[in-house]
Amino acid sequence: MRNIRLFDAANHKFILLNESDAGEETGIRSNQYLVMHGDVGVLLDPGGFGVMPRVLAEMLRYTTPDKICAFILSHQDPDIIGGLATWFELTDAPAYISRLWTRFVPHYGLRDASRFIGVPDEGMDVEPAPGLHLKIVPAHFLHSEGQINVYDPVARILFTGDIGAAMLPPEKDDAFVDDFAAHLPFIEGFHRRYMVSNRAIQCWLETIAGLEIDMLAPQHGPVYRGAAVADFLAWLRGLQCGVDLMQSGGRFTSLLQG
Repeated sequence: MRNIRLFDAANHKFILLNESDAGEETGIRSNQYLVMHGDVGVLLDPGGFGVMPRVLAEMLRYTTPDKICAFILSHQDPDIIGGLATWFELTDAPAYISRLWTRFVPHYGLRDASRFIGVPDEGMDVEPAPGLHLKIVPAHFLHSEGQINVYDPVARILFTGDIGAAMLPPEKDDAFVDDFAAHLPFIEGFHRRYMVSNRAIQCWLETIAGLEIDMLAPQHGPVYRGAAVADFLAWLRGLQCGVDLMQSGGRFTSLLQG
């Protein structure tokens, strides 16, 4: 478990709240983030059912459930939404997710569909609490058809969901990516398989081109900072992936399995 303040100013914080290990749920480690403004907060990808108690314990270091003013969900996978029913019992906060998934998420046992705010395809600016401004950025097909990112203009951090995600071995537990070349083996196979196409990548890169980004915070693995941010984006720009590599019969060319 780790708890790292990626940005820490007097009235604003961006916190890597918890990185759950694979022993808690049969799956890969995932990151949960808390954006604090004053005494209120937004949880980004709060995590699956198995990690919820630990995420809650870490969150209580900073705020209480009644001060959570929103959840933002990058996409529909269970490692993101699986614990949301329990969170909904603790707080009245709404949850932002792509409008494509608002009819899907009730299957997770989430009875009150009115709690969900459907994000349009072009994204949206949100102010979940007074003075807390976040930009929801479209990242379609990277890897979900309704994937969204969240940009914090105060912290200058872009939460990227599965973009930049790393599949790390259990013994490797770096908090940050500083040497992109050394980190590449942990992301290449995943991105070639799970990202849908280079066209989707180009659209995303054009969308984020005007943002001032100091860190990229993915849902899995360490946070990109410094030169690693530009290095990752440059590598991604030329990546052939997904349908770019697909052949008939379920075969792929030049695909490293992630």
